[in-house]
Amino acid sequence: MPHNEQVILTMAIRLILFDIDGTLLHAKGAGRASTRAAMQEVFGTAGDLDGYSFLGKTDWSILVDLLGENGYSPSDIERLMPAYEESIARHLQQVIGDFAVEPCGGALEVVRDLQGENNRLLGLVTGNVSSTAPIKLRAAGFDPDWFRVGGYGNESGDRDELAALALERAKKQIGAVIPAEEIALVGDTPSDVHSARALGALAVAVTTGFASREALVAAQPDHLLDDLSALPSILAE
Repeated sequence: MPHNEQVILTMAIRLILFDIDGTLLHAKGAGRASTRAAMQEVFGTAGDLDGYSFLGKTDWSILVDLLGENGYSPSDIERLMPAYEESIARHLQQVIGDFAVEPCGGALEVVRDLQGENNRLLGLVTGNVSSTAPIKLRAAGFDPDWFRVGGYGNESGDRDELAALALERAKKQIGAVIPAEEIALVGDTPSDVHSARALGALAVAVTTGFASREALVAAQPDHLLDDLSALPSILAE
């Protein structure tokens, strides 16, 4: 073990990683509208966006899925991702005021309380690109600064990789190893549960999002919540 890393053996530090859409907030169509505008601007087409489900996807994987038929390779998407990230943030900022963005039940109050606790480190594991995540959060009443680390949809098409990135950034920020039993990942899709399992973290699923209760039950999370109001009691167990 490196001498400059401290192993945290108590529950003094707990990393809680949140998905955004369907877990913390509902963007009410703002995300799809800005996705369409940015895809048209950067790639010249939005593909079959109307018939496409964003469930559990990252922005990277969405582009790969929708643009392959239009001749764009994964390497093309990687090359153009910076331009896309700038474009979608600009379009989202322009239109988000036209949508009734709101926090999911219990989410705003719970996150506000958790981020004020000295032994909590909050982060994001989201399919949103890093430039749009704060725009959505602010629109729903969250302070993006509450989430001190993250893994974002412009970094990989694989949500498990985004979870691993968020964890590595958390370790660097606090200068310590964070054992798996001190990590919780909270999301609204089976993909979020899978990402929690990949970290060895506590898997918390919430039914405020877009996956059916049956699909979430089948994913076998450690906890299945109707909303986030029960999260603090789970974290204290």
